[in-house]
Amino acid sequence: MSETPETPSTPAAHAPRVRELTLAGGCFWCLDAVYRRVRGVLAVESGYTGGHTPDPDYEAVCTGQTGHAEAVRVRFDEAQVPAEVIMDLFFTGHDPTSLNRQGADVGTQYRSAVFAHDEAEADFFRSQLARAQELYEAPIVTTIEPAAAWHPAEWYHQDFYASRPGNGYCRVVIDPKLAAVRRRHAAWLTDGA
Repeated sequence: MSETPETPSTPAAHAPRVRELTLAGGCFWCLDAVYRRVRGVLAVESGYTGGHTPDPDYEAVCTGQTGHAEAVRVRFDEAQVPAEVIMDLFFTGHDPTSLNRQGADVGTQYRSAVFAHDEAEADFFRSQLARAQELYEAPIVTTIEPAAAWHPAEWYHQDFYASRPGNGYCRVVIDPKLAAVRRRHAAWLTDGA
């Protein structure tokens, strides 16, 4: 059998530029559902951050006494989806003008917040909040907080929307948010989103 020469490998269309942002916009189920449908998002994890209790769980965080926010960590490839788009989706996926509440969910655990890992990220968040404010008449109340310990939420909170398609919360709360994302950002969504 004769050997055929190897063909050179085709270079990748882009070199990945992986970045991660930690964002809180009310119930983490909503932002989780949004970001799992975005082209270039590599991973989404729901969890708790920004609090003072060393090992919070869902029941403790729901009391509002731990200081934690329900949040998501979004890991994405900036070569496929710019960080500005991730932030546009954040502002579309929740109401950033509502202090410590999203709809019927009330308490500091449902606050609108972004968590900066360094001063450069804090500057980025400040610029994005200023840009988003131009779209809202009411003041944006999203806080920029220093990144704190991350606590992954329990397994049953991960990808909640996809695993419970008939759930009432998904139908009444998440579906309208996804519809708004589809209307405003369809070009960034994966097929079938």
